[in-house]
Amino acid sequence: MPGTSAEAFPVDLWFDGVVIVLCVALAAFFAASETAFTAASRARMHALERGGDRRAALVNRLLSRRDRFIGATLLGSTLVNIGSSAFATSVLEALVGARGAIYATGIMTVLLLVFAEVMPKTVAINYPDRVSLLLARTVSVFVAIFGPILVAVEALVRGFLRLFGVDTTRRHPLLSGHEELKSTVDLLHREGGVARTDRDMFGGLLDLRELEVSDVMVHRTKMVTLNADLEPRELIREVVSAPYSRLPIWRGEPDNIIGVLHAKDLLRAIDASGGDLAHFEAEAIALKPWFVPDTTPVQDQLQAFLKRKTHVALVVDEYGVVMGLVTLEDILEEIVGDISDEHDLVVHGVRIQADGSVIVEGSVPIRDLNRVMAWSLPDEEATTVAGLVIHEARAIPESGQVFTFHKFRFEVLRKTKNRITLLRILPIGSQAAAH
Repeated sequence: MPGTSAEAFPVDLWFDGVVIVLCVALAAFFAASETAFTAASRARMHALERGGDRRAALVNRLLSRRDRFIGATLLGSTLVNIGSSAFATSVLEALVGARGAIYATGIMTVLLLVFAEVMPKTVAINYPDRVSLLLARTVSVFVAIFGPILVAVEALVRGFLRLFGVDTTRRHPLLSGHEELKSTVDLLHREGGVARTDRDMFGGLLDLRELEVSDVMVHRTKMVTLNADLEPRELIREVVSAPYSRLPIWRGEPDNIIGVLHAKDLLRAIDASGGDLAHFEAEAIALKPWFVPDTTPVQDQLQAFLKRKTHVALVVDEYGVVMGLVTLEDILEEIVGDISDEHDLVVHGVRIQADGSVIVEGSVPIRDLNRVMAWSLPDEEATTVAGLVIHEARAIPESGQVFTFHKFRFEVLRKTKNRITLLRILPIGSQAAAH
């Protein structure tokens, strides 16, 4: 009998060793699954599923019940970790006695940490999509097997949480869908996966819903307008010298806009008259002015432009006073950046200096400056750089005054009457600031 027992013992030892290795392998599988599925790109999986990839469809189905998936991986990981530790303790106690439990704790900690946690999770986090697709079918089997147990566990957990006033049936996302998209694209840009121009274009498209026409319009002080009572030849001369093809015309006073003259309509009228301008009237060929409130959302204005098939609208305040002019091009520039053609006047109003500072005209929009310099100056309270300085200073600064806010140093270089016309802006912490 003793001989029989001695011969059977090595078989038991080998069996326990195989079970330990199998448990460590399963622990690695569950750790890799949890990490890969959590880090997998939902957008890429959705695209693969639409392309007919069944494994991607499985991944999306598992992620749609994320709580069930996480529960299955945690349950499986717990079972195999406890099982491997128990078998290791049994083997080592048989070999070295009571001290085997201590040895088992140390050995299994190293094995599980290296081979069942760090190594599989490192691989999964570097190749999340590939690992997710590879493990999708096997994971779905385990989720199906553990399903009944998980239902009971979930009910138990919800019951306990409800006792403490935690309602797990309601979800409160910290970011809206638009904010999450912007953050994702910005993160991809920082990691080098998306070019800056693409990031700015995508961000500009998403920002349309937050802007009003007053944020993108050409201010009345910069509008090029025509007096309808000018002599025909002088009027034509003004149209030819203007950098725009659509010009508002007024009569009596500049605020009394009576139409919008298109250069092409002017050419047609001259051609139809055979060059005889004696009876020419600008108002007769001008388009009827279209007035829109300054609080109109830019997204709605874009749709209105497309629906009316016109490119120009005059912006008025609550009292009906003309504040400026908005065009289809102004809105498109919020998405794609500055659009210049062969007739545009190249006046950007931003000049980068050798010392790291930037000379900026006060009328430059904050959004344009942020786009050009990759800055993040706030544009919620003011539209232009001068407006931002006045808002922060709570007064109209004098020439030579210096202010520091939002991690930038603002120096007023020139002031005309009550308008700040030129500033020097320097990011705090740059080499120039250090000097």
